[in-house]
Amino acid sequence: ARDLNSVRHVKVLVVSTDADPEMVSLRAQVLSLGGSVYFRYTSVRALLAMVPAANVITLAQRSDVKSISPNRLTSRTVSSLEFITGTTAVRTATNKGYTGLDGSGIGIAVLDSGVMSTHKNFLGSNGASRNVNSVDMLKSGDTSSTGTKDWTKGVDVSAALYPGSPTMATYESAISTKTDVNKFDAYGHGTHVASIAAGNGDYQGPDSTGVAPAALVYDVKVLNNQGFGQLADVLAGIDWVIYHAKEYNIRVMNLSLAADSTETYVTDPLCIAVRSAAAAGITVVVAAGNFGQTGSGAQQYGTVSSPGHEPSVITVGSANTRGTNVRSDDTVNFFSSRGPTRGSYVDALGVRRVDNLLKPDLVAPGNKIVGAQSTGKQPVNKRWTAAPSWLPATYPQLAAVAGASQAQDQALMMLSGTSIAAPAVSGTVALMLQANPGLTPPLIKAILQYTAQPIAGANLLQQGAGLLNVDGAVKLAQVVRTDLSTAVEAGTIAAGANLLAAGKSMPAQTSTLNGQSFNWSRIAYVGGNQIVSGTALFTKYQPIYDPRLQWVRNGARRATVNYWPGSATVPADTFVQSIVEAPAANQTLVTSGVVRATQLPGTSSMLGQTGTFIPTATLAGWLASGSGQVMSKGFVLSEGLVLSEGLVLSEGLVLSEGLVLSEGLVLSEGFVLSEGFVLSESGQTSVVNVDDSSLLGEP
Repeated sequence: ARDLNSVRHVKVLVVSTDADPEMVSLRAQVLSLGGSVYFRYTSVRALLAMVPAANVITLAQRSDVKSISPNRLTSRTVSSLEFITGTTAVRTATNKGYTGLDGSGIGIAVLDSGVMSTHKNFLGSNGASRNVNSVDMLKSGDTSSTGTKDWTKGVDVSAALYPGSPTMATYESAISTKTDVNKFDAYGHGTHVASIAAGNGDYQGPDSTGVAPAALVYDVKVLNNQGFGQLADVLAGIDWVIYHAKEYNIRVMNLSLAADSTETYVTDPLCIAVRSAAAAGITVVVAAGNFGQTGSGAQQYGTVSSPGHEPSVITVGSANTRGTNVRSDDTVNFFSSRGPTRGSYVDALGVRRVDNLLKPDLVAPGNKIVGAQSTGKQPVNKRWTAAPSWLPATYPQLAAVAGASQAQDQALMMLSGTSIAAPAVSGTVALMLQANPGLTPPLIKAILQYTAQPIAGANLLQQGAGLLNVDGAVKLAQVVRTDLSTAVEAGTIAAGANLLAAGKSMPAQTSTLNGQSFNWSRIAYVGGNQIVSGTALFTKYQPIYDPRLQWVRNGARRATVNYWPGSATVPADTFVQSIVEAPAANQTLVTSGVVRATQLPGTSSMLGQTGTFIPTATLAGWLASGSGQVMSKGFVLSEGLVLSEGLVLSEGLVLSEGLVLSEGLVLSEGFVLSEGFVLSESGQTSVVNVDDSSLLGEP
């Protein structure tokens, strides 16, 4: 907020339902109210606007305005990894690189605090950096990147941002940091995150190699040198990824950050944006958050952050490997955020409705994981002086990596958090797409869940389907037809059609990693609160594998992705112009033959360990023995409704003696998720009585 001529002005995200993607009428009223339009987004039909605070209600009363959100602050959520995740089962290291899957050719966009492109972790076999492009989105929504003064009335530059336009060229040039020789990640979080997904750390011991060490990294800086940013900048970063996805083959987007949001996923701008990215064919991986326990150590449910509460993304919690490469002793970290989702809205009758959807989707290693440390030069007394990034400079214990040579451009550090677990999944997605480029985002999510290994003693709201299993995910990805995404986009594949590639069959639903064998979970979440299983999920085409279709609870919506028309300088069907959501037509969502497991856990009770509190391993064991209902009709959208009850945590439901899910259970210890609050993703705000020092920088 800022006072201009003694009048309070605010910056807001205005989400519209206008059929006109240009939102001409809405933009005109913003100007007439004495405001400015700073950005018009592709990923969400919304404007970043500055308006007099007194006129916010006037905008909200428009019939074409769906919601108005503050320009919230966002923040970071912070090789034994190859052994732990099962990556060694899909490739072999040689003195010339790798034989097998390493993510070659797949682009991963890392929206974070930046990436130190000169770090040895990101050098390719040719000696060039695999960080092929870098952009700085900070303050992009303040119009400085388009040549317009900030906090200026009567400005609307949104209409001039189109492929080939002078304004777009100015914008792209202003945000580009690709050739900046002094660029480095001054905070350090983004570099570490990128190295977990795509680092190649075999140049020294300990080996800090990530999951996809030959993948291409796209650095989209949306957080500042202290790890904070604005929602407007994150949305602009998502827009940039969607815009360039086909051009650069960006297939994966990692968001190890969060914003405090009490909104339902339906109206939360960050959720809408990542949902649009998924509809455009980008697999979005998000950190669940690190609010699994209170300051006093008590467990708390309903603490998944935004955009982790969006159903279409892959929301990742954190597992503790206990310092070993075997998986049998792994646990879910206490700090890892638990489900269900607690975004809410007020219906037409004035009744508050809570989403209560199943999250997280799975967990991955996220405790004291060694990765790249950003080092560089900073201006001190008008001279450039060598310095580490903020994290290890502030918390030297993070850089205490035994045996590591902490020389410039090759230093290491360790971090913990769901933000470190998420990129392990992003790297896995790159391997899956290298093995089968025809996979779609929702199918990738189903495969990751179905092949996960349940951690003993942890329930569905703590770990989702279980621990990331790279071996199983790749094996299942390799049996699916490779032309699927093309057929889905063209609408030439029917519900129930054969999903397997020619000559392929379902693999054994087990994996053996580091000498230990285990059954896959056989669990997948659909519809927000339904659990399904069975080989028909992967032998038959399920319409929910169309990324443009989203089914949640008893309704479904379909997104239409529109591209800018081609020209002499702009290839057709390359750059996304708009993404529009509308109610889906009547259709099959999930076919017959799929096993419905929603009813197996029973009514939710924490004390009884039933319903959403059932140990994932228990449910997986039942499914492995043949339990569940083989559906004769599947799930069908008819007359706009899916008539099937899911696994529901209804508002006011008492989960166990005295414990009620209300307001996400975050109102304990004086901690409140309120509008404008900077979400401290680690859940640890001081160095006093801290369980894990590697979380201190998370912050």
